Amino acid sequence: MNLSYFISKRISSTENIQKGAFSSIIHRIAVISIALGLAVMIISFSILFGFQETVKDKLYSFSAHLQVTKFTLNHSLEEIPVSITNDFYQNYSDYELIDHVQQFALKAGLIRTDDEILGVVFKGVGKDFDYSRFEQNMVEGEFIQFDSSSYSKEVVLSKNIANKLNIEVNDDITVHFFQNPPRVRKLTVKGIYETNLSEYFDDKVILGDIDLIRRLNNWPDSLAGGYEVYLKNAEDAKIVEQQLDNDLPLDLFVEKISDKFIQIFEWLDLIRRQVNIFLGLILFVVCFNMISVILILIMERTQMIGMLKALGAENGLIRKIFNYTGMRIVAKGLFLGNSIAFGLCALQYYFKLIPLTPKDYYMSYVPISWNWDIILVLNVFTFLVVSFILAVPTIFITRIQPIKAIRFD
Repeated sequence: MNLSYFISKRISSTENIQKGAFSSIIHRIAVISIALGLAVMIISFSILFGFQETVKDKLYSFSAHLQVTKFTLNHSLEEIPVSITNDFYQNYSDYELIDHVQQFALKAGLIRTDDEILGVVFKGVGKDFDYSRFEQNMVEGEFIQFDSSSYSKEVVLSKNIANKLNIEVNDDITVHFFQNPPRVRKLTVKGIYETNLSEYFDDKVILGDIDLIRRLNNWPDSLAGGYEVYLKNAEDAKIVEQQLDNDLPLDLFVEKISDKFIQIFEWLDLIRRQVNIFLGLILFVVCFNMISVILILIMERTQMIGMLKALGAENGLIRKIFNYTGMRIVAKGLFLGNSIAFGLCALQYYFKLIPLTPKDYYMSYVPISWNWDIILVLNVFTFLVVSFILAVPTIFITRIQPIKAIRFD
């Protein structure tokens, strides 16, 4: 039998704890301290990853992971066309890390109503458009239906644009396109989207048929403004970028969306750093509390320590008793902390109780991401760190003299 574990279990039992009110309070404080610390860490990381995933998914759903366009020093919105008959577009499945490639084109214009005029960017997409990724942004109506004989006269507006111009689904709008000579098209609003990324999309981008842009620019069906490349894993963007830089013609420019919208990704990194610092402070407080708790337990059990030493117990055996006691407290704290964290996260995940201002946070409620790997790491890391710290207060056991300890009151 493990004597240290047996004695630890005896002094940590409910019956023994209830004999001393002070010990009972200290025990509960220690468990609650660890529980709250772990719960805050799990909730913080769940919200952090929820923020990152939500914002990135919105960006990727609108602009993919990589964009390939013609290399130019011109800062004009409209692109120099690229061919969609080349090997890359036709055989992108040869790249193991690439999931989908679709064509797009941009053109500046104005939406004019009886009362308002608003500058917009018309983004043309084709039949290869991956609607399953964009579907999460649709809030009303449906996506455009492509016309096999000509170009579709349907468009999808953002909720911001629709509200500014007082436009509803199935309304007709007049779009003036910038070119020489200017062109005007009457289009029908088929659906309304919302990403809450107002500065980048919602305030200015409308979606329509790329064949309309081809008709306006006098492009053949074999040309497009560029390619949008979706990856199987967003983390592989840099690898694929390097592959395409080597494989594609020198006049094509490959750009990661994380570089194109670098402000957003830097903001997400800043949040992550702040959360890491905050969680480091929480873990420090938890460790400090555990050191205090073990010291108090050692003081309360000074007579027991003296008696064990008088009976020939070594310092290592006695230190293990309090190590086991501390680890039992940590285990209870972890169980309670996980219960609190999962309960609160589930409430927010299913009922969205805490709202946010979309203008400031790019979403309307606090997101939750169930990252089980991180949750497991947090539990193991907390248990190991706190258990390791328990060795610090038990050092004082070596200084306790049996005679003085037995007389200690």
